[in-house]
Amino acid sequence: MTTKVSLKNVSKKYVLVSQSSKQSFYALNNISFTVNEGEIIGIVGINGSGKSTLANILAKIIPASSGEVTIDGQPSMISISAGLNVTLTGKDNVYLKCLMMGLTNSQVNELYVKITEFADIGSFIDQPVKLYSSGMRARLGFAISVHIASDFLIVDEALSVGDQTFVEKCEKKIFEFKKMGKTIFFISHSSPQIKAICDRTLWIHYGKLEMFGDTKKVLIQYAKYIKWYRDLSDAEKSSHVDAMQNSRRVGSVIAVQKNELEVEEIARKKVEKRSTYFWIALTIVAIISCLIPLYYSTASAL
Repeated sequence: MTTKVSLKNVSKKYVLVSQSSKQSFYALNNISFTVNEGEIIGIVGINGSGKSTLANILAKIIPASSGEVTIDGQPSMISISAGLNVTLTGKDNVYLKCLMMGLTNSQVNELYVKITEFADIGSFIDQPVKLYSSGMRARLGFAISVHIASDFLIVDEALSVGDQTFVEKCEKKIFEFKKMGKTIFFISHSSPQIKAICDRTLWIHYGKLEMFGDTKKVLIQYAKYIKWYRDLSDAEKSSHVDAMQNSRRVGSVIAVQKNELEVEEIARKKVEKRSTYFWIALTIVAIISCLIPLYYSTASAL
């Protein structure tokens, strides 16, 4: 099998700065996996786990902070309104995205009819995208992306807002891509969709790769975690989330300690400065106290 995507020890780190600390937050931490040509890979995980960060790295939208990312070919990201200019009409967006991908006007003209038929949004194609519902944006974004030649697709929750007819149409298109040997990453909160579509599945858990393998096996373990979490009390849920999020942060304690030491140093210097001023003032008072009697005695003698 031909390797299409390979990630080795990939991390994505963001620096969070506040008045009291400077933290490194790992959206992804030490992720490694390999995907072959023609596979459909599911990606699951709770909100904030790092799924969209991974999707953006795969789509070459953002770079990894460390590690090795090897991608064979040109990816295409499909998400709700991804890459759509909301001030332009749907038609203008079709031409803009196609031309940006290197297609000629004549090629776009040929594709335009297919794209609009697939999106099936009627006369709204001539209206600004800002007037579209989230479902209409997803329809148009998906339609454009699947009709532009790409080596592999990243579908990020694009089917979560569509009606069943459109979802079935998209799933059919995804399987057509699979037969063509194209690789697809499919991100969704819908376990039935993942189960129906994906060969293997990645479970991203608070920035780390929790499990990667057969879709059914991964979904069973993921469902067990979701049930365990739902059975927790509100206080236990909050404590669990705080602990997991804190495990993604590096440098906060050091930064706070550093800040506290800096504050202590400033305070110490202020005390030393005040002490110096006090002794100078006391010395001046003592000198004046000695000079006053001398002045009067000398004045009396005169």
